[in-house]
Amino acid sequence: MGLLTIGAFAKASRLSPKALRLYDELGLLPPARVDPVTGYRLYAPEQLDQARLVAWLRRLGMPLTRIQHVCALDADAAAQEIRAFWAQVEADAAARRDLAAFLIDHLSRKDPVMSPTVKPLGIHAALSDIGLIRESNQDTAYAGSRLLAVADGYGSQGASASSAAVDALKHLETDSIPAGNLLNVLEDAVEQAKQAVNGLAGTGSSSEEAGTTLTAMLWTGSQLALVHIGDSRVYLLRDGELFQITHDHTMVQSMVDEGRLSPEEAASHPQRSLLARALGQGTDTTPDMRLHDARRGDRYLLCPDDLPTVVPTEEIHRVLSEISEPEQAVRALITLANGSGDPDNVSCVVADVLELQQ
Repeated sequence: MGLLTIGAFAKASRLSPKALRLYDELGLLPPARVDPVTGYRLYAPEQLDQARLVAWLRRLGMPLTRIQHVCALDADAAAQEIRAFWAQVEADAAARRDLAAFLIDHLSRKDPVMSPTVKPLGIHAALSDIGLIRESNQDTAYAGSRLLAVADGYGSQGASASSAAVDALKHLETDSIPAGNLLNVLEDAVEQAKQAVNGLAGTGSSSEEAGTTLTAMLWTGSQLALVHIGDSRVYLLRDGELFQITHDHTMVQSMVDEGRLSPEEAASHPQRSLLARALGQGTDTTPDMRLHDARRGDRYLLCPDDLPTVVPTEEIHRVLSEISEPEQAVRALITLANGSGDPDNVSCVVADVLELQQ
């Protein structure tokens, strides 16, 4: 079979002539020959497989620059790249789904404000420990009547960064927040935390002088609003089962999501603490935000990632299940972490959802 005109090739490949001209200009799918007199583009039949691959990848929504990269790979590597791309698409869709659910939930609430008389979080405790090795404590843990928060600072000003981030949220304890404005208020609070941390970084010799994770929950009257950036975690103990309800924002977790690493490989990966999102200059500060319906008997644990790194999940589950007083549970978890040789600071918050006596 001889060369195909652009019209014939477009029909066979299911790409429009306009798209083919664009892909030629980008060097993605150049024609086999260009007529020197007419300037007509002519394509070889063996280019059809690549053209169809381009068409299918465009239907997936893959950007042209990434398609160009995929087309340059061998079959196995191209398949891996497509798998990674689609995993990211699904993660992005899940994030948008959470945001949509958040919007639906908080716009549907009938409560005009967070009532200061409603305090189902009757017992909570916060404790932070310097740990066994570090010379200073870069963690900040906080538990108030409505706000629960942990932040894990890094860099030479990590302690100031974690403290500044949590301090930026504390006004939420006393402010009356209209239900329909909850999302904006939380977003503004995260922006204030970001500015506070960046202000610290600006006083240092390097933009990496200050940074922190931030994970917080705000009691809204019948639900807990979650704000999460980084790899600190929230666990929920409900009906005897322990669930992690946050998703780590680390490069290694992204590789797990994309199928490039197994969870077992991620646990011992040398870069498992490399953050993909955090509060600090030059980082992605986009928070995860969602609402959780609270039930009587729920118990929440907020902690930096070092606690579940050194203390097995089964032990965390046992402590949260068997020790009824939150403060004693916090102390037991910190004792376990230090006993396991945790090289970092140890902080956690435990909060119970109770029906208080009127």
